[in-house]
Amino acid sequence: MKKMILLILGMLILPSWIANGQEIYRWVDEKGTVHFADDFTLVPEKYRDQVQKRKPSEKPSPSPARPLMRPEATGPTPESTPEKKDILGRGEEWWRAKVKEWEDKLQNAQKNYDLVYYDLKQKEKELADAKFKPDSLKRRLKAEIKGLEEKLRERERERDEAKNMVEKVLPKEAEDYKADPGWLKPKE
Repeated sequence: MKKMILLILGMLILPSWIANGQEIYRWVDEKGTVHFADDFTLVPEKYRDQVQKRKPSEKPSPSPARPLMRPEATGPTPESTPEKKDILGRGEEWWRAKVKEWEDKLQNAQKNYDLVYYDLKQKEKELADAKFKPDSLKRRLKAEIKGLEEKLRERERERDEAKNMVEKVLPKEAEDYKADPGWLKPKE
């Protein structure tokens, strides 16, 4: 019976010893997202130079929010001036990435709107020039115009949504989460 208890106890303790022998790799991507892996080969190559290794039993060491400055650089070091964050812990890079994402969507939506608008105007001109053409052609052109008008309304909704996000929603969220409003503006 004692052997059985020792065997069970050994089976319970052994995995923790094995786990303590493994290293965990931690890195932060360009968007500020923290990643963990237990296999170094899972770390993307561009982040391997900034990886922090630790054993699972160790407390995590604080990660610098931005790269360390070169020793010859002057001024305050990253350790002496902590990076500003919003109340959820998101920094300038996260907010700038969010703004860029929606500005890109706005730009694409405007481009798509312009393309459909151009196609619609072409079909309307084609219909106006088709006075002496068969009625079947006119009906087909009217149907195409109707489809383009619907497509144009959809593109307009997409453009307006992106514009609303860039101009109203993101600034309101930044205010609500106590983020620096300067993070929403282009860097100078």
